[in-house]
Amino acid sequence: MSLIVVGSMAYDAIETPFGKTDWIVGGAATYAAYAASNFIKPINQVSIVGYDFAKEEMDELKKRGVNLEGVEVVKDKKSFFWSGRYHLDMNSRDTLVTDLNVLADFNPIIPESYQGSEFLMLGNVLPSLQISVVEQLKTRPKLIAMDTMNFWMDNALDDLKRLLTMVDVLLVNDSEARQLSGQFSLVKAAKEIQKMGPKYLVIKKGEHGALLFHKDQVFFAPALPLEEVFDPTGAGDTFAGGFIGHIAQTRDVSFENMKTAIIVGSAMASFCVEKFGPTRLKEITKADIDGRIRQFVDLVNFDIELV
Repeated sequence: MSLIVVGSMAYDAIETPFGKTDWIVGGAATYAAYAASNFIKPINQVSIVGYDFAKEEMDELKKRGVNLEGVEVVKDKKSFFWSGRYHLDMNSRDTLVTDLNVLADFNPIIPESYQGSEFLMLGNVLPSLQISVVEQLKTRPKLIAMDTMNFWMDNALDDLKRLLTMVDVLLVNDSEARQLSGQFSLVKAAKEIQKMGPKYLVIKKGEHGALLFHKDQVFFAPALPLEEVFDPTGAGDTFAGGFIGHIAQTRDVSFENMKTAIIVGSAMASFCVEKFGPTRLKEITKADIDGRIRQFVDLVNFDIELV
C-alpha cells in the first residue's frame, strides 16, 4: 500500500482574530501528508522547496513515514511563501503576500521508486502539472483524487477539463463547484461535474460540513461544532489527506467506504483548525483521532420511531 501526494510545501504568515504567526510551515502537500500519515505509509511526496526549508521540518515528515525522494530542493531560491489575514467570521480572508519563489519552477518528477503506488492525491497546483504527474505513472493508480480552485477555472480551464477526464474524485468547495458547473444548485452542479469525468465529487462547505456525490447517491457529513476555530489555513488539505489516507489504508474505493472517508477527513480537519498551521496535526495520537471520529458518529447517529 502506498500513496503519492503532490503539491506545495511552503511557509506561511497568518493573522487571525486569535493571534498571528510570522513564519510557520505550510503548503497543501505538507498538510495532506501529516493527515494521511496517520493511516497509510509510505507517503510518497512530490513537491519543491528552497534552501530555507528547515531540515527539522523534513526530519519530522520522514519520522511519520513520508518519503521525500520526490521533493526537489533548490539551493539558490526561497520556498513558496504566503501571508494572509482572516476576518472575524474566519470564512473569508485577505491575501497579503504571495511569493511563488521555487513554485514558479515546479516541474514534478515521479521517482522510479514511486511507480506502482496504488493511490494518488493531486494537490491544488497548475492543472498541466497535475496532468504531467498522471502521465508519468506507468500503471494507473487504483484511485486518483484531485483538488483545484477558482483561479484555474479562470486561467487554465481547458487543461482542467482534460484533467477531469483522468481522475476518479474531485474535491472542491461549494463556490468552486458552482463556477465549474454553471449551476447554483449543488445537486445539479454535481451532475454536471460528474459528466466531465470524475465518478465521485466531494463538495466542502467549511463549517457546514461536506457532501459526497456518486451517480444519484448523496451523503452529507456535518462539521463538528467547535468552541474555537483558531486558524483555518490548511483545513481543506488536511481533509483531503484524511480522506485519501483512509481509502488507501482500507484499499476500498466503494461509495460506502468513501462515506467513512468523509468522516475521517472531517475529523482530521477539525484538529487542524485548533492551532496555527499544522501544529495540532503534529501532536495528535491515534486515540485522539478515534475519539474525534466517535464524536462525529454520535453527532449524526439517532433512532427515530415513526407513528
